[in-house]
Amino acid sequence: LVSLLVGASSNKEFLVEISGTTVTITCPLTGSNIVWSSPGRKSDDARKYIIENHDSSPVNVTCSSAGKTYELYLNARVCANCEELDALAVTGIITADLLITLGVLILVYYFSKDRKGRASASAGSRPRGQKMQRPPPVPNPDYEPIRKGQREVYAGLESRGF
Repeated sequence: LVSLLVGASSNKEFLVEISGTTVTITCPLTGSNIVWSSPGRKSDDARKYIIENHDSSPVNVTCSSAGKTYELYLNARVCANCEELDALAVTGIITADLLITLGVLILVYYFSKDRKGRASASAGSRPRGQKMQRPPPVPNPDYEPIRKGQREVYAGLESRGF
């Protein structure tokens, strides 16, 4: 994260480069007598100002030459073990991740589809043909229909009122 505040009189910008814990700031002024000032840091007579072992704390940096002054508020987070990735590497990582995920999904689908077929066959269920009609259910002897001449079987049953 780099935040830049440049004075109102300037149309140019600072160039800030971060590598590990080293921050390099290039002043927009072109000249040989550029003076850098930063609280707690030494000033150099060069166009580039290098801060080594930056501790990620906000810093106000000023460069001036021939009456012109440019100010920079630097709020940069740095780390010693960070690696910078370009857009191509990030795109490659995301694409590889999506392809691997898609491959795992296809494998899970394939093996789960195959297991369903085996599970029903090993459960002992009868093999089904092509839309065979089911036979009618076996009649329950407790619910036989009343036939003529057999009313005495059901004579003891009377209707009950609710």
